[in-house]
Amino acid sequence: MTRPVLSTYRLQMRADCCTFDDAVNLLDYLDDLGVSHVYLSPILTAAAGSTHGYDVTDPTTVSAGLGGPDGLRRLSEAAHSRGMGLIVDIVPNHVGVDDPRQNRWWWDVLTNGRQSEFADYFDIDWDVADGRIVLPVLGSDDDVAALTVDGDVLRLGDLVLPIAPGTRTGSGADVHARQHYQLTGWRNGVCGYRRFFSITSLAALRQEDRRVFEATHVEVKRWFDEGLVDGLRIDHPDGLTDPAGYLRWLRELVGPSAWIVAEKILAADEGLDRELPVDGTTGYDALREVGGLFVDPDGEAELNRLCRDCDPGTERQLKTIAVTETLGSELSRLGRVMSAATATSDPRLPDAVAALISRVGVYRSDYPSLSTVLPVAIAETTSAAPELVPALTIVSSALATDREAVARFNQLCGAATAKAVEDCLFYRDARLVSLNEVGGAPELFGVSLAEFHQRTANRGRLWPRAMTTLSTHDTKRGEDVRARIGVLSQVATTWAELVQQWTVTSPPPDRATGLFLWQNIFGVWPRDGAVTDELRGRLHAYAEKAIREAAVHTSWHTPDEAFEDSVHRWLDAVLDGPVADGLTGLTARLDEHARADSLGQKLIQLTGPGVPDVYQGTELTEDSLVDPDNRRPVDYAARRDALQRRQDPKIRVTSAALRLRRKYADLFQSGGYRPLPADGPAAAHVVSYCRGTDVVVAACRWTVKLAETSWGDTTLTLPDGSWHDVLHGREFPRTVPAAALFDELPVALLERCND
Repeated sequence: MTRPVLSTYRLQMRADCCTFDDAVNLLDYLDDLGVSHVYLSPILTAAAGSTHGYDVTDPTTVSAGLGGPDGLRRLSEAAHSRGMGLIVDIVPNHVGVDDPRQNRWWWDVLTNGRQSEFADYFDIDWDVADGRIVLPVLGSDDDVAALTVDGDVLRLGDLVLPIAPGTRTGSGADVHARQHYQLTGWRNGVCGYRRFFSITSLAALRQEDRRVFEATHVEVKRWFDEGLVDGLRIDHPDGLTDPAGYLRWLRELVGPSAWIVAEKILAADEGLDRELPVDGTTGYDALREVGGLFVDPDGEAELNRLCRDCDPGTERQLKTIAVTETLGSELSRLGRVMSAATATSDPRLPDAVAALISRVGVYRSDYPSLSTVLPVAIAETTSAAPELVPALTIVSSALATDREAVARFNQLCGAATAKAVEDCLFYRDARLVSLNEVGGAPELFGVSLAEFHQRTANRGRLWPRAMTTLSTHDTKRGEDVRARIGVLSQVATTWAELVQQWTVTSPPPDRATGLFLWQNIFGVWPRDGAVTDELRGRLHAYAEKAIREAAVHTSWHTPDEAFEDSVHRWLDAVLDGPVADGLTGLTARLDEHARADSLGQKLIQLTGPGVPDVYQGTELTEDSLVDPDNRRPVDYAARRDALQRRQDPKIRVTSAALRLRRKYADLFQSGGYRPLPADGPAAAHVVSYCRGTDVVVAACRWTVKLAETSWGDTTLTLPDGSWHDVLHGREFPRTVPAAALFDELPVALLERCND
């Protein structure tokens, strides 16, 4: 049976609170909400205790902790009985190796080295240590002396590693010297295998090898052979050697009708390659566009002035640091590949690669549609650094002739972008942190109505089945937190004045850190000002992660306890001191405007072209920050009650939009989209469009200003006929005053009346 994917609802599967049977018990609620497909986070066997599932340890089995294959079948059958379907997130790029005992492939490779039947499954650099796999898992190299032999394994605290047959005599250090692996200190910056970015506990797989592809997708194939699953979300395909080739094999495996979306993070000036056999991205591009609509450009200048003394560093500078330091092991390997491919070398080759990658504005540039990206980056690099021309010639020659060089260059490019921008710059740039999101472009300071309509029409025409989203397991802040912070663009002068006062009252340890954290604190501040112990703990955890990711005064690599302690003391002073009253007062003033923006972006995301995803729990207002905060268990009893009462505006909007999608399935799948401009003095405050001939969507924005000026005689002229607002049951004529359209809610969802 074909079940068209009209919408998805993301569940974070966890053995402790969201198993397959738990999901079965949610189906009636999700069906009533209007969802067509339940979208599961990774469900293959992952590291023991994993709360996210991306550290898969056995890609051939369904997690027993979630309910195993029988639990998956129960969920699938229960969903199908309601006319619903399943989407599953899969992780082709890497597997978890933190505890080698849990990953039999990795254990076998460590035991037998190159003779292992699984040696080619992993992207191992056998040359870096004379045929041994370098494992950077020690506090220091001296820890080798503390290794002990325990039967057939080596032990060091919780670390357990295999011993090759016939090599267990002698001390732990003696035995270690005879193994197929070499343990080293993690601070050395040397790793003997390709990782997921710089995470040594996640070892990359060689999916370009058909044998590896088939071995890692045997369970995925079963899902589709048995009709259990309707589609897949592909985690980080850009990390693979050949993403396009992998996606072609995957399409052949699951069939032409399966829905496939790829976690492809696009730059603002980048389009998804039309040749890829997928239905679109996972929606970070839509997140930027929808959220950006509600950012007021008039606030940019004042927020720039507030941050004028805070230099977060440029993207190019941070990429260069990421390539040469964080990813130095990958850079060294790429340099050896390039030198071998061209039979020449140059001591400036690492500098040339780093400088070139710093000017590549996309995750990877080897898609056919991006063929001009690299030549332009080379031209800019040669112009800026002529001394690198000889080394750049080696780089260019290798990229023109050697497939391995192309793949490793682009894998390094993507990792550098993630580490430098999303995991560093976005924790430093304090101008308006709601813009600092995966796939975001904070330098553009929001999205104009003209840009939004153009991009949305393109999505409807080119990728009508792409996923759209507002919140994910990876977003830096949840959609409601971003909406509230975004309101600061409308009151930039007030915000600047308050921050200056607070800086005197409760001076932060560092001005830039304070500017960044104050916005995030405001984003989750309770309306009544009552800071619970839970919220306090969450804010402290967030602050510590944020300052370590920023890597200015402290970092994961070299934590500065003194600075971190000063930040924690300052945070408590903010929560308990006079600044708290100021935060409560500002929240009271702006909360209704934040909620208006939250409703507006929710309705637009749910009704625009594409397949909207509702991240677990976000049908009600919630205050999640970055992971693991956004993966907390969800209170579904409260959401069931809210859906039955239908009084909460956000769940009303969510349910109404999802149900309308089901009612007009063909209309919403077709991608048809037409902007519908408002007329009058406050027309800029209206975002409106038609979906087909039967649905009109409208939302208001920048409501702080609007409260000061009013709608005046602003009107919205609807298509011919009469129209019914499904949110509050009223009918409207063709020309409706904006004041009447938005008098109850800041959004309207209109359906053509059936004559």
